[in-house]
Amino acid sequence: MRKASSFRALVGLLLGTLSASAVASSCGARSELMIDLPDATLDVAVDANVRDVRDARDARDVVDAQDVLPPIDVTPQPDSSKIDCPTGETYIYLITTSYELYAFYPPDNRFIFIGKISCPNQGTETPFSMAVDRKGVAYVVYSDGRLFRVSTLTAACVATTYVPKQIDGTTTFGMGFSSEQGGLTEKLYIATDTTNNFLGTIDTTAYKLSKIGEFTSKVSRAELTGTGAGGLYAFYTDDVDAYIGQIDKTNAKLTGESKLPGVQLGQGWAFAFWGGDFYLFTAPSGQSIVTRFRPSNNSVVEVARLSSIIVGAGVSTCAPQQ
Repeated sequence: MRKASSFRALVGLLLGTLSASAVASSCGARSELMIDLPDATLDVAVDANVRDVRDARDARDVVDAQDVLPPIDVTPQPDSSKIDCPTGETYIYLITTSYELYAFYPPDNRFIFIGKISCPNQGTETPFSMAVDRKGVAYVVYSDGRLFRVSTLTAACVATTYVPKQIDGTTTFGMGFSSEQGGLTEKLYIATDTTNNFLGTIDTTAYKLSKIGEFTSKVSRAELTGTGAGGLYAFYTDDVDAYIGQIDKTNAKLTGESKLPGVQLGQGWAFAFWGGDFYLFTAPSGQSIVTRFRPSNNSVVEVARLSSIIVGAGVSTCAPQQ
């Protein structure tokens, strides 16, 4: 994912005793699928044997009015929503621009290389974003908008019947799964890269894209992650600072926001929620930096680096919530 800078220009003209000023601004923008395998082939649950895979208040001044959002809220998921989850360790899965699939284990900040994906007719197109369902199947969207299913155990890749540009010319998007009201079902949510960025869902059976609502202008070129408790969060920048925003899944509105001091998105970015914390994957200098954001104390700490550029991260809604 890439993002170009936004700007604000102020031009003033003074002539005699008359004066006039004009202000102009613009928002930044981030810099099919006929084959499927049986679920038994790709629906790989992460179990103990995969442990080593390969081993509001309202603030106003005299000029502007701005709603001040509360910090994001992370609520632990109910135990009843995990009854169908596999036993053993869970991971954050990562995809790079070099087609590399990794597992990342937050307790020791360890990367585990799974393999290179080779999707049907990928040509020169590269992965753009990724999400992982609660069975351990990854969904990877490529730079041309095609959507693939990838095994998180073997890196095997098959096409889906998803057709790009279903709504508003949507091609690429950030995405993440979120549990429905903390229950056993989940949906794949997407944040589009169109002119009017919107929140939507993709039905992973019929592969139909549905629109929920447009984001505010601040939430542009966002990545998404969800939780087993039903939360949905976006990772984005206003070209000055980076933020995690809490998203209302019914209308795409921001209900909370936390600033991430010192975090720069760079050439590619992704994030995921695991164990009460958010793990941010950014590439401001040609390699990926892993940063942990802990909402409980607002700490922002770099924990690891990877030489490749990570553009997608996915985690099961069965992952630990605290």
